[in-house]
Amino acid sequence: MTAPMLSLLLLSASTVAVSEDPVVIPLWSEGAPGSEGRRDEPEEAQDYWVRNVHNPTITAFLPPEGEATGAAMVICPGGGHRLLVYDAEGVEAAEFLNGIGVAAFVLKYRLAREEGSPYAIEEHAREDGLRAMRLVRSRAGEWGVDPDRVGIMGFSAGGEVASMVAFGPSGADPAASDPIQRIHARPDFLVQVYPGPIGLPEAVPSDAPPAFLLVANDDRGAARVIDSLFRQYRDARAPVEAHVLARGGHGFNMGNRSRLNSIKTWPDRLADWLADTGILDPTTVAEDGRGL
Repeated sequence: MTAPMLSLLLLSASTVAVSEDPVVIPLWSEGAPGSEGRRDEPEEAQDYWVRNVHNPTITAFLPPEGEATGAAMVICPGGGHRLLVYDAEGVEAAEFLNGIGVAAFVLKYRLAREEGSPYAIEEHAREDGLRAMRLVRSRAGEWGVDPDRVGIMGFSAGGEVASMVAFGPSGADPAASDPIQRIHARPDFLVQVYPGPIGLPEAVPSDAPPAFLLVANDDRGAARVIDSLFRQYRDARAPVEAHVLARGGHGFNMGNRSRLNSIKTWPDRLADWLADTGILDPTTVAEDGRGL
């Protein structure tokens, strides 16, 4: 099924459902492949983190009725694949995006580096990221989402999940018995905030999703990742915007706890980029002609 056909199919669904309370949706109704036997095992949550994820989910945060732009973002919190920084890099990001009319879906993916974990980053976390993209598109009409404007956003280790989804195989499987697997998972745009190195391509293709990249210069490891990714995008002549802030270190989240003005206001740069590229309004064409 082509993307335009998918758009017509999904957008023709019933009226937009806007929920005041976030709704949690399992990625697989019968449990994740290989984890079915643990799907009822409860997660552990304390302070800022969540772990012990065996039944991966997305939590849907929808913008207020009448303010939705049709754009959507799957959000992958960081936490070193040992835990998920769920509030600061999930809920707070979703609330900001809702404020500019973007539907947000916070992903709880399986954690490969948690003590005793049976999972692998490049198998299970990647699988969860792909499934999240497909699931959002499969219910786009219900959530008021344009399936051709669904992006992915990653923080730190969550950025590795986003890279694996954006740059790895993500096509639909037309022969799949599960109809959700027949929908492609490639993001329409990519947001990377101090990402880790896993999932980076050997070379960014010219048709790579438009990217917004952000890091602090004193976050040496993530700064090298952003530098490499930015250079690859430029070499491929693919659309990219990068911000390297002077200070901030690693893990500044959405900037809500920082005393640095550049850190506190960085989400405004993201909002500008989303507007300028036409993601918030598909009738808007970027000046370089490469908007969505």
